[in-house]
Amino acid sequence: MTLTNFDELLTKYAEAIVRTGVNVQKGHTVVLQAAVDQAPLVRLITKKAYALGAVEVIVKWVDDIINREQMEHTPEEILTDIPQYKIDESLALVAKGASRISLISSDPDALAGLDSKKIAAFQTANGKALSEQRKATQANKVSWVVAAAASDKWAAKVFPDLATTSEQVDALWEAIFKAVHIFDEDPIATWEKKDVTLNEKANELNKEQFTALHYTAPGTDLIVGLPANHLWEGAGSDNVRGERFMANMPTEEVFTAPDANRVDGVVRST
Repeated sequence: MTLTNFDELLTKYAEAIVRTGVNVQKGHTVVLQAAVDQAPLVRLITKKAYALGAVEVIVKWVDDIINREQMEHTPEEILTDIPQYKIDESLALVAKGASRISLISSDPDALAGLDSKKIAAFQTANGKALSEQRKATQANKVSWVVAAAASDKWAAKVFPDLATTSEQVDALWEAIFKAVHIFDEDPIATWEKKDVTLNEKANELNKEQFTALHYTAPGTDLIVGLPANHLWEGAGSDNVRGERFMANMPTEEVFTAPDANRVDGVVRST
């Protein structure tokens, strides 16, 4: 790693994740999922979370290579038979109100060439088995954040023209740090201002009460209807304890829900 002051920047990022992302408070349980190559960031997040009063930090390690081996060689009937102990653990963590941090750094092609139906069957079975966990996060019963972290494979996809893996990873970390405001003198303060700004934008859109959104681009001409009295929201949310958290880092999100029965036109994905 040749990025100037990388260790200092990574430490600031860890602090932003625990303070702005999930807003760790005294007595919290934190579940942290990350790839094994993100150990330096995971250690920093763990240290920061305990410093803020967390009573336990549970780390769930993942590995692209092992995941691929499992998906390729484990029989589908075994993959889709989710063990009860995993379900019980998930339910226990939901009952605790455990915060969840997910570091996203996977190889985009990690499962390329494998049986897509087998992968889909596992994802469906796993989703059903852990449905209460998903519901808790979607309903903001717990604090949660999905945060980006650079990896070799991902960096190579984003910066293929750079000569070395080190240069590619540095470039991706630099892009991530810029997007999550880590180069700012006080990233936490910047995030607080962003939260206010995004809420202001959401409130402006709520006043308008548009009937539809019209998307145009090469190959795309799409009208998406909006329901009466729809609500726009900013990226920041409050959990059931009234604690503010930011579910995505980075984010520039202001969002609403469309009317599923009023979609007309063509959309092209490139």
